[in-house]
Amino acid sequence: MSDQKVDNGVNVQALLDAREALTEAPAAAQFTWRAKCDWVNGTHSRTSVEGFFGLGEEQKHRTEFSFDADHPEIFASEDNGATPVELVLAGLASCLTAGVAAVAQNREIQLNSVSATLEGGMDVQGILGIDSDVRNGFDGIKVTYNIDADASKEDIEALVAQSQKRSAVYDIVTNPTNITVEVS
Repeated sequence: MSDQKVDNGVNVQALLDAREALTEAPAAAQFTWRAKCDWVNGTHSRTSVEGFFGLGEEQKHRTEFSFDADHPEIFASEDNGATPVELVLAGLASCLTAGVAAVAQNREIQLNSVSATLEGGMDVQGILGIDSDVRNGFDGIKVTYNIDADASKEDIEALVAQSQKRSAVYDIVTNPTNITVEVS
């Protein structure tokens, strides 16, 4: 161990303080996240996120974020954005990677670089209606990390395992989530 301070850019003390405060006030831990999607043209859509509910009241991001989604030209589309399934992979990658940084900071492990490559296999015969027995979604997702850190291989594997254990998006993707679809 060196005397050098570990700085992965994560305020772990704020996270620990939040955990303690929410343990004492569990109602404040109830959050509602929102996204609004507008059709642009063809298979192109734009989704925005700005407001959410948390800590007992309405909250806002510092700015509205927007994400374009489309399909590639090989699907007779315009390729004006990532496909929706690629956005799912991006969400999973981002959540797991944020967790790696937070856990590393808490365990006083200095990260030098973190890169995650995700691959999701899919047989498009399902979504194209060719074969109703073929699943519409991924048949599996593989996450491969390349992490350079001032730690042993075992410690790095433990970082990834803890990130996976606490990842909201990993949980959403790997466990059934009730979805209600309505038309107003």
